Amino acid sequence: MKKIIECVPNFSEGRDQKVIDAISEAIKSVNGVTLLDVDPGKSTNRTVYTFVGDENAIVEGALAGARAAYKLIDMRNHHGEHPRMGAMDVCPFVPVANVTMEECVEVSKKFAERASKELGIPLYLYEHSQTKDYRKKLPQIRKGEYEGLPVKIKQEEWKPDYGPAEFVPTWGATVTGARFFLLAYNVNILGTSNQAHRIALNLREMGRGPEEPGRFKELKGIGWYVDEYNMAQCSFNLNNYHVTSLHQVFEAVKEEAAAIKVGVAGSEIVGLVPLEPMLKAAEYYIEKENLFILDEKQKIQLVVDRLGLNSVSQFKPEERIIDYLIKEKKNEPLASMSTRAFIESINARTSAPGGGSASAAIAAIGAGLGSMVAKLTYGVRKFEQHEMALRKVIPVLHKVALDLIPMIDADTNAFNDYVEAVRMPQKTEAEKAARFEKMQAGLKKAIEVPLTTMKLGDSAWEAMIEAAKIGNIASKSDIQVGARALELGIWGAWKNVLINMKDIQDTKFVSEITDEANEIRLRAEKNSKEILEILEKRS
Repeated sequence: MKKIIECVPNFSEGRDQKVIDAISEAIKSVNGVTLLDVDPGKSTNRTVYTFVGDENAIVEGALAGARAAYKLIDMRNHHGEHPRMGAMDVCPFVPVANVTMEECVEVSKKFAERASKELGIPLYLYEHSQTKDYRKKLPQIRKGEYEGLPVKIKQEEWKPDYGPAEFVPTWGATVTGARFFLLAYNVNILGTSNQAHRIALNLREMGRGPEEPGRFKELKGIGWYVDEYNMAQCSFNLNNYHVTSLHQVFEAVKEEAAAIKVGVAGSEIVGLVPLEPMLKAAEYYIEKENLFILDEKQKIQLVVDRLGLNSVSQFKPEERIIDYLIKEKKNEPLASMSTRAFIESINARTSAPGGGSASAAIAAIGAGLGSMVAKLTYGVRKFEQHEMALRKVIPVLHKVALDLIPMIDADTNAFNDYVEAVRMPQKTEAEKAARFEKMQAGLKKAIEVPLTTMKLGDSAWEAMIEAAKIGNIASKSDIQVGARALELGIWGAWKNVLINMKDIQDTKFVSEITDEANEIRLRAEKNSKEILEILEKRS
């Protein structure tokens, strides 16, 4: 699978749009790089760029940005609210998908080596790329900032990891390395910069010093005033959102602000955010407020509202959540068809899609109908006594219906694997043996897919039975059709398991799978009958 690394360089320019755009264009020009976000700040005079690519493209993208900055930014003229020490102040590399932290460490070193040689600039390693504890954290390296660098860089203990141990006035120095996904998060304070800083000191890990640590681990924070927002901010870096989360910080700021009688007016996420901490925040507020929300989009909307993420600019999930930006389109041609097109494809003179795909679709419809009835019952006043039971039933049926959809294409793909094996050459004994092994593997896969369909459908029965017992009787026919459809989908998948079993030569496999499939089929028949009897008695 494709490796995806995120690079989030911070450049010391947030006011000159021509410079900001020139760096953007340089990064975008690199083949294999996708620029996801550009977030300039006037008060901080700093722009955060976010782009992704594989282990080779990501280095080229970072170098392209550095080259542009080298020509356009002069640190002798730079002033801003944010701590800084270089034109490209920090350039972290973050593992996103199918890549390890160790690989990102090597990427950061490769970038540092090439940038130091090409541009003649000093670079420091930090976080996972740095082995020396006293210079592992960004604040340690950046202490004294640009102004203190001429003296600091000459000291033996602060010799750069790459490049000259000499002060480059126009550039300063750059910090690069591999780190966990850092969340830059600001909470808006209707007060002064001193009040915002006071709150940040109470929360950040280092607090006010060794004798007075803050409330949260892996949290950095300062307070400042943002002129364009006309309010102060507690500005935080969450170094590890698994340790300290967005909602924990926001709620703690509200507590601290209330103690000194200062208002909180929402918050902002700087740059991009992974989906995980957003869903984690959603679950917190869902539990706290005893809400019942299943839809992912609604969960994100809840977080946007509760954290006030639209307070200074509109938070658009499709543009700000990294998972949505890099999400590859699902390879589900059958499931993505219209109902008419799907039926027409089954109706065509081809062997696939066939009964397996049709069975998965029918089973999904069955679970979906059960889910629909439960959802239509939930929230209706005369069924309030069943609210807690419905809260258990709905998530199960909702998930099973969605999990069955990919099986529509999976069944056809499994059949295609077997067909490809049949077409393999068989002139020599070696070719015959290879073909046989591939055919056996293809048959087992062709069996495993409908068996999975059966297992998924089987997991819905308890919830379907409960929905039949307490669901709105006005939807009686829907749950009846749902029960029979789920049973039929399982029965059809069972037939697909058996028909492929006759050519499998692994007798143990055949025996175990046949027994398992038969048990699921019999349960489906029994449970469907029970649901129909329940509904007849209720009418």
